[in-house]
Amino acid sequence: MHEMGIALRIVEIARSAIPKEAADRAVEAVNLKVGKLTAIVPESMRFCFSVVSRDTPLEGAKLNIEEIPVTAVCGDCLAEFTIESADFSCPKCKSPDIRILSGRELTVASIELAE
Repeated sequence: MHEMGIALRIVEIARSAIPKEAADRAVEAVNLKVGKLTAIVPESMRFCFSVVSRDTPLEGAKLNIEEIPVTAVCGDCLAEFTIESADFSCPKCKSPDIRILSGRELTVASIELAE
């Protein structure tokens, strides 16, 4: 379960992003952008986050996960498309010469602090 290590890093990033003047405010939510190619299971990530955020300013914060689809561009016909199966070839010309545009992201997009 690689989600545990990632959850630890998310807590570190979120804690370091809290401004000093807001250090006494609780974190209500952490918003992630996660590409489908990262193979992160959202339910597992939420569980791991709840475990590693205990006794930190993030304890009890909601972990919102926006899944980013896998998109690609064909190197032959330049068609852009979304990959929804294990077939990593162009649906238009069937070329295997593709470049992944999105789907590998793993980003802390924002942190929401309590008022």
